[in-house]
Amino acid sequence: MAVVLVALLPTCLAGWLVWQSAGGPAALMPLPGKPAPDPDPKSPSGKGRSHEAAGKPLAGRTVVLDPGHNPHNSAHTGRINREVDIGTGRKECDTTGTATDSGYPEAEFTLDLARRASAALKKRGATVKLTHDGDKAWGPCVDERAGVGNRADADAAVSLHADGAPEGRRGFHVILPASVREGEADTSAITGPSRRLGGELVAAFRHSTGERPANYVGNGKGLKTRADLGGLNLSQVPKVFLECGNMRDPQDAGRLTDRTWRESAARGIAEGIGAYLAQKR
Repeated sequence: MAVVLVALLPTCLAGWLVWQSAGGPAALMPLPGKPAPDPDPKSPSGKGRSHEAAGKPLAGRTVVLDPGHNPHNSAHTGRINREVDIGTGRKECDTTGTATDSGYPEAEFTLDLARRASAALKKRGATVKLTHDGDKAWGPCVDERAGVGNRADADAAVSLHADGAPEGRRGFHVILPASVREGEADTSAITGPSRRLGGELVAAFRHSTGERPANYVGNGKGLKTRADLGGLNLSQVPKVFLECGNMRDPQDAGRLTDRTWRESAARGIAEGIGAYLAQKR
């Protein structure tokens, strides 16, 4: 045994000297200013996974949701009736919106839907800003609603509404910004991206809710271009309006007033926005 140990000593000593010359225990530590590499993205611990792999595909993206009108507008008609510049002319600061025959206001519907869609988008990692969250006495005005998206440099903005068309006119549609260059309005940079956003919303909203595009506007395709909406004319970021259905039609109203349906609608909005933003990567 002693003979064997004597024979091994020179080999062990040589190995120890090589290890020391390489830095000894310090060689196993990351160098100052150079953090150790992330663990394997596929490791069971999950550390080091990308946001997308972790179920956060919209991380780093900003979305603005604009709940149309305000539940308190009717108490401030003097304020909301004053006109503001929308580029192509002047229009009321805001309106009270429509309501179902049973009295369910559009403003209550849009606020509830915006909160649900916001939660769905945040689960996907997005930063979400609302133009209002029931915390304002009235408005905001249409020009200020556009300003919220502009100041946030939003990747996408969606204004949520429900229509007040005559009974029998049913379905949803998306309103796209027209090409406008007048006064403070210049949509030349956003018309193309907004159309792509609108197309993705139509597809996802239809899939999630089972609803068909409107039978009275948009030639059955669910898309309509308008130049008379300040929220679109004054936007500098991709933006559309989503008219989720017709509150004056009993069948559409039955869906709009149903919480389960609104949850499906919110999911469709989040999926449509997500599909659009996936194209921008």
